[in-house]
Amino acid sequence: MKVIIALLALITTVAYGQSVSYSLRMPKPQNHYFEVEMELKDFKASELTVKMPVWAPGSYLVREFSRHVNLVTATDEKGQALKVTKTTKNAWKIAKGKSKKVNVNYQVYAFELTVRTSFLDLSHGFVSGSGVFFYVDGYKQLSGKLAVYPYESFEKVTTALPANPEIPEGESNERHFVFDNYDHLVDCPLEIGNHELFHFESNGVDHQVAMYGLGNYEVAQLQTDMAKIVNAATDVFGQNPNKNYTFIIHNVINGQGGLEHTNSCVLSVNRWTYAPAEYNNFLSLVAHEYFHLWNVKRIRPIELGPFNYDEENYTTLLWVMEGFTSYYDELLMVRAGYYSKDEYLRKLQSSINYVEGSIGARVQPIAHASFDAWIKAYRPNENSANTTMTYYSSGAMIAALLDAMIVDKFNAQKSLDHFMRYLYDEYYVKKKRGFTEAEFQQALEDFLGQDMDAFFNDYIYGTKIPDFQSVFSKVGVNVTYTGKPVASLGATIAQEGGKTIVKAVRSNSAAEEAGISVGDEIIGCNGMRVDQQSLEGFIATLTVGEYAEMIVSREEMILNLQVKITAYERPAFKFEMMSPSSEKFYYWLRSLE
Repeated sequence: MKVIIALLALITTVAYGQSVSYSLRMPKPQNHYFEVEMELKDFKASELTVKMPVWAPGSYLVREFSRHVNLVTATDEKGQALKVTKTTKNAWKIAKGKSKKVNVNYQVYAFELTVRTSFLDLSHGFVSGSGVFFYVDGYKQLSGKLAVYPYESFEKVTTALPANPEIPEGESNERHFVFDNYDHLVDCPLEIGNHELFHFESNGVDHQVAMYGLGNYEVAQLQTDMAKIVNAATDVFGQNPNKNYTFIIHNVINGQGGLEHTNSCVLSVNRWTYAPAEYNNFLSLVAHEYFHLWNVKRIRPIELGPFNYDEENYTTLLWVMEGFTSYYDELLMVRAGYYSKDEYLRKLQSSINYVEGSIGARVQPIAHASFDAWIKAYRPNENSANTTMTYYSSGAMIAALLDAMIVDKFNAQKSLDHFMRYLYDEYYVKKKRGFTEAEFQQALEDFLGQDMDAFFNDYIYGTKIPDFQSVFSKVGVNVTYTGKPVASLGATIAQEGGKTIVKAVRSNSAAEEAGISVGDEIIGCNGMRVDQQSLEGFIATLTVGEYAEMIVSREEMILNLQVKITAYERPAFKFEMMSPSSEKFYYWLRSLE
């Protein structure tokens, strides 16, 4: 029945010939407003509802983009005003009657320069489409056109959207594009201004890079190094589904990372990140976002596309989408020749120690971390470390375990690469859809030829610490446990404005048992006035079972608290190559050079 309804809807759309086009203007960038006009033609219904998404795909938080929208107005083909009624926080109903053409006009305030939000000032404009462009409810499948009219001093418009073949570029700086559907439109961010633009080629794919902002980069070096990263990522799958790809890079003071798109990405980095000490971090970010063009944009949970822009799109598989990608962003650095095998093992060790040494890793399974990303991952508080674990790092750890298991099982003839190819071919190429949680586990079981219930119960839906030695020793890595109990207060202290302030309190710690809370100012200890340095130095001299008398100020009230120092053992591991290392080790960390 659903198939018949969908076919009828498609036939009706084609028969009626509805069309949608957008015009984007920015006549006064210093006020930070984009002006948007939607032109809707030949819609038969007497009422239309236009909506703005509440979130940006790839960033799992409801951001309420409609809060930046000014008055929405609509007119018919004669220029007569049509009634517009706001019906929900992100929807406007237009009483169009029998009008054959409707023009919808609104302004969007854009003054938040992140990879997922839009920005406009006299230096440039950046458009993250889901926070700027409305769509017609029920008609996201419509193809359409976009005309961009840059501010008079902006000379370039860079995006992965195809140019409109009907309108060749002229002498003016206006640009015209086409899109397949709404998802396509908002999946192609736009950089508008006077940015530096350069290209490099890899595996027959043209890559253009738009560089906004000053930075200590060298174009020739970036062309070489980014091509190596792209080559390493493409080698995982053996092919690249794109004919072209766009990097938009914002060089700013406080970089926020990146956001993936189907054939583009946006990177936000510190403008001095290209210095030798930081450069590999930049290349790792390039690897991460580029790998997403396969893993999440094509290999994906079934819930992540087509998108429901009105509300949260829940999935328990972000540990695969982000975690596996985090694993590969470091592995690709080895294959491209930027990390040695020893350097990589130190990074893997650090990542696993971060995960298993975190209190939250014993509380929140990574499947739950994925599902609750919408309410927890992007909204941390002072207690988050006690209750949550990032699906990035924990998912990367699971990917490393699976990679080692696959290399061992297939005697260095297969790796996690082959499983990723299997998912790509089976679901993206053949079935043209995402997979369910059950289908992902079944695919892994089919690939490995073994039951994975215990693995998933222990490490995906549970919080058990894996036996790293039993897994990694089979691929030539010796893992030893290095955790040991130490005397601990269990509170993180920082110096702020001359005050010694408690910033975090570990669950079940001495500090928690004594009643110390986040936000407390510690004034004295054992009769002495203290600052951060002297307090930490004093605590370091105490042994398990000893007491410290602390004077604390809380909301201007003075408290005297008795703290009994307790032992705390943080799980930690050391990763070392076996000597001599096995063929499996070199296959696992193989280099493409």
